[in-house]
Amino acid sequence: MRTPSWPGPRRIAHRGGGKLAPENTLAGIREGIARGYRAVEFDVMLTADEVPVLMHDPNFGRTIAGRGSVAATRWEDLATRDAGVWFSSRYAGERVPRYEDVVRFCQANGVWMNVEIKPAPGFEVVTGRIVGEMTGRLFADQSGRAGWPLFSSFSIEALASARAAAPHVPRGLLFDVIPETGVEAARALDCISVHANHRKLREEDIARLHDAGLAVMTYTVNEQRRAEQLADWGVDAICTDRIDRLRP
Repeated sequence: MRTPSWPGPRRIAHRGGGKLAPENTLAGIREGIARGYRAVEFDVMLTADEVPVLMHDPNFGRTIAGRGSVAATRWEDLATRDAGVWFSSRYAGERVPRYEDVVRFCQANGVWMNVEIKPAPGFEVVTGRIVGEMTGRLFADQSGRAGWPLFSSFSIEALASARAAAPHVPRGLLFDVIPETGVEAARALDCISVHANHRKLREEDIARLHDAGLAVMTYTVNEQRRAEQLADWGVDAICTDRIDRLRP
């Protein structure tokens, strides 16, 4: 059995601040830091003018009011939208952040990043390429691989494009349910990890992935008892919304 190598902390704040602050915002990441977390996961997609921004949903209506989509909206317009008031009036005026600004903030505050490349449909290749290229520039002075973020994605095309643009950034392939071909798919992308839905993850899945030299991260674990069970099974890291319940 090969020992897998997980590059970051063992507990990761989901979308920055979990359920305690608006997701995919700097306010959310600050909340994670305030709770002692030094590892965050967030989603990145492109605007119409190819600016990488933090956003989960391709269409407006949940965290951004109104109609429309990220892929059809230019950055200068998206930058004026409120990304916090949907969560609480306390966060009214919180803006959609650019990926570049978030990376610089995390670098300055010693926060490790799991960058989920979340392309809008039809933009898989270009999203992976631009996120890869920008990450390479932002970490150009980083010595070795320590401190580098981790790319992850459900999209094989996006992850392959990011690998071509920034081959030195480690990668993890995302699944809801790990298929029988999961190991082969991860190896084809030179991934170091597989990320899976904890509700559908089995102990034997973890053993199989570890035997293949792959680390295992699981999402979204919000109960201490389940976190402890997964740790007993050998999971390398968990992503959680309940950064108030699960200590970092």
